[in-house]
Amino acid sequence: MHHILELLDRTAGAQPRSAGFCDETTALTWQQAARWVYGVGTALDALPGGVLHRPVGVYMERGAAALTAMLGVLAAGGFYTVLDTAQPPERVRAILDQLEPAALLTDAAHADAARALAGPIPVLDCQTAAAVPPDDARMTALRQAVLDTDLAYVLFTSGSTGLPKGVAVTHRNVLAYSEWVVSTFGFSPDTVLGNQTPFYFSMSVTDLYGALRSGACLQVLPRRLFSFPVQLLEYLCARQVNTLYWVPSALGIVANWKALDYTAAPPLHTILFAGEVMPTAKLNYWRAHYPQARFANLYGPTETTDICAYYELDRDFRDDESLPIGRACENCGLLVLCGDRPAARDEAGELCVRGSFVAAGYYRQPDKTAQRFVPNPVQAAYPETIYRTGDLVRTNERGELVYCGRLDNQIKHMGYRIEPGEVETAAFGQDKLDDCACVYDAARDRLVLFFQAKRDVTEALRARLAGRLPAYMQPAEYRRLRQMPHNANGKVDRKALTAML
Repeated sequence: MHHILELLDRTAGAQPRSAGFCDETTALTWQQAARWVYGVGTALDALPGGVLHRPVGVYMERGAAALTAMLGVLAAGGFYTVLDTAQPPERVRAILDQLEPAALLTDAAHADAARALAGPIPVLDCQTAAAVPPDDARMTALRQAVLDTDLAYVLFTSGSTGLPKGVAVTHRNVLAYSEWVVSTFGFSPDTVLGNQTPFYFSMSVTDLYGALRSGACLQVLPRRLFSFPVQLLEYLCARQVNTLYWVPSALGIVANWKALDYTAAPPLHTILFAGEVMPTAKLNYWRAHYPQARFANLYGPTETTDICAYYELDRDFRDDESLPIGRACENCGLLVLCGDRPAARDEAGELCVRGSFVAAGYYRQPDKTAQRFVPNPVQAAYPETIYRTGDLVRTNERGELVYCGRLDNQIKHMGYRIEPGEVETAAFGQDKLDDCACVYDAARDRLVLFFQAKRDVTEALRARLAGRLPAYMQPAEYRRLRQMPHNANGKVDRKALTAML
């Protein structure tokens, strides 16, 4: 295969009437989804100059229609960028300025905002475009013009300078990654995926392209339900969702409210998580309710399509133990480097990735690309690019990789180098603690532990950490919050916490 939509054609041909893309109000079979995709592709191709090898912005509500819009861009020979409709217009414009899209796809709810952002850029209504009769001959010709090294999408992440970085991902990247995830976790036409993550977040790549390759049903879960855990579980039951791939914070919401104690358990057999460190106490709550399910901790930055390492749980962990990130995905190479040399067995080093999962680089940012996508320093016989993740890892006694934090997150405090994640791991075993995050107050040279709990557990936390961490790692302040702030991806918003100092 060289084009992602070969997966769609295969699935739609094999199971045309099976459920494909579903949300709260829409249910598309794979045949219907394909029809919408090629309608959108034909409509985009009819624009002056078409969109072959050009970017298209997708600015619309997360749901089944948005999925067909994204794939419709690929049908027209272009590559897509999903834009967050909840973001301030200034950030969206900053992305559009970098992207210079050939068109914007939108829906009725966001049409006015899309036109205001687009300026001279053509704006197409996705529903109208999906109704266009597909031009099969033209779709075939456009597909033949696309190589597997051409871009499939550009996903923008936060940049350290405040300028968003567009990670450029190719058809080859997605085809290689989706083959691994489907074969590893057994996705099939019987799989029903419950999508939690936004489509502008790399974790959604697993949901979308895992479904496309395997013929699984992709259920896009309403965002509002994550504020009502019991209703969320009832929805999963009603839609027969059996596979989750969520950020730990979303799984933590259910655990914090002990919602599985109060309602029928959804028929889950596979529970995957990634995006941030999983508090083991929350995971143990889920494992107690699903003792026969497969649980796996997945790790990877956007620059590796989604995931490059994983650990499938094969043993029990105490509430205050941290999980390993495991080992490399098949056909994905991992290096642990200290500078340009391999780290010793017990030495922490930077995790670097090579292979087909590694993205092409950053869109229109050659300087940033050159900083992270670099020649392999331990293999000089021929040109080979690796991606430097900026994450510190070490290998444990079992040969598993263990995440140690960010290179740029390390704190120099009282003459010691400290990783805030180690403080958080020690705190998470505390009873009645729902969430926590350790933040460095540079102005006062101190550690502050923000925590969410139904009652004040400050003294218990202070005593717990005193017995588990050296004095220089003890937080100087414990600050209880009614609700821990989260960003749009569901992760703890550390910038918001820093602003509270």
